[in-house]
Amino acid sequence: MASPLIANLDSSNFESAITASPKPVLVDFWATWCGPCKQLGPVLDQLAEEMKDTASIAKVDVDSNQGLAQQFGIASIPALILFKNGQPVDKIIGLRPKADIANFIRKHA
Repeated sequence: MASPLIANLDSSNFESAITASPKPVLVDFWATWCGPCKQLGPVLDQLAEEMKDTASIAKVDVDSNQGLAQQFGIASIPALILFKNGQPVDKIIGLRPKADIANFIRKHA
């Protein structure tokens, strides 16, 4: 079961969710058929809980939101983009250990 702390974003709510957040927002661009994306899910659920005071975490299904995927140059998934003050500041492509993702978030928090 996915964490209630992780928002599912699409083209209708993406901009407002990213710009309204006072904290950095880590957005996971993923797809249901992507094996590494499925492996990353539980890791992000844990991080959403552990880092809820530091950052927010959201997901974008690239199959349902191809326009957003194109807008942010998503060519490989999973792709994690960290947004701060509504702007993308950094990106990770591919499956990474939980500690790497936590450090990635802390670097910009």
